[in-house]
Amino acid sequence: MELRQLRYFVAVAEHGSFTKAAMSLGMEQPPLSQQIKQFERLMGVTLFHRLTRGVELTDNGAALLGQAKAMLAMEEDFISLAHGLARGERGHLRVGLAGAVSLLPIIPQTIRRFREAWPEVIVSFEESNTPALSAALHDRRVDVAIVRPPVTDERELAVYPLLDEPTVAALPSGHVYEGNGAIHLEMLANEPLIIFPRELGPGFHDAILSACQHAGFTPRMGQQAPQIAATVPLVAAGLGVSVVPQSLSQIHAGGVTFHPIKEPAPKATLAIALLKGRPAPLVGRFVSALKEACGEWEEQGQAVQTVG
Repeated sequence: MELRQLRYFVAVAEHGSFTKAAMSLGMEQPPLSQQIKQFERLMGVTLFHRLTRGVELTDNGAALLGQAKAMLAMEEDFISLAHGLARGERGHLRVGLAGAVSLLPIIPQTIRRFREAWPEVIVSFEESNTPALSAALHDRRVDVAIVRPPVTDERELAVYPLLDEPTVAALPSGHVYEGNGAIHLEMLANEPLIIFPRELGPGFHDAILSACQHAGFTPRMGQQAPQIAATVPLVAAGLGVSVVPQSLSQIHAGGVTFHPIKEPAPKATLAIALLKGRPAPLVGRFVSALKEACGEWEEQGQAVQTVG
């Protein structure tokens, strides 16, 4: 059986006439009539009663018509899905997010706009640290990841800069500098610095320590946080101070105040990572949307700083 035979069957059933069905199919009536006869022999059933004028379905034909339409609809769905996948408009996109990335407003905003533009795309997330997301890319458990560079192994990964997020100092409530606005890093030289393990984000970890060195001091290392976002609760507990991405100031943990850092200030750099080679159309479409949105976000931030 061929799908075209189902199309012929449905056309004749809907028009009640070989002549009208042939016109709708763009073919001659005799070949269509012959195709239906062959189809009936193949199926072993009579599909139509041949009348003086036109045809009508037999009971067997009526019973098979619904199934024929369903199979043709499945064909259309298959073709539509294939074309949508080829254009990057349908499919399943698995996105990896490094520590605290989901708190940066531009990221969820961009994902939401992407979903609104392409509602037939399913987006799922995996939140982890950069090394774990690199492994997930290698294992094809995620399609694209927003990471804190550098990644541990760039041999098979393509890494593209995305943005540099400003950082802020997180101080426990009641701190002597609580009433200050922006502060210099050297003002925290004698404070225990709460920071996450280097292996979770070596680039950001090193940027913090380097900024402290540039400010003229080696920080006193306090308790380690199990992840970047966990530094804020530890500061609230009075265990020290921390330097965190600005987006973490959205965590309204009681007992913490956040302060801009005067230059030299570290940046929380983010990048896009994916497997090397030509990305799938859906991945390429998402990466382009993310780059464009984050580029505009950084430009707006620079404009605000210039006006200020």
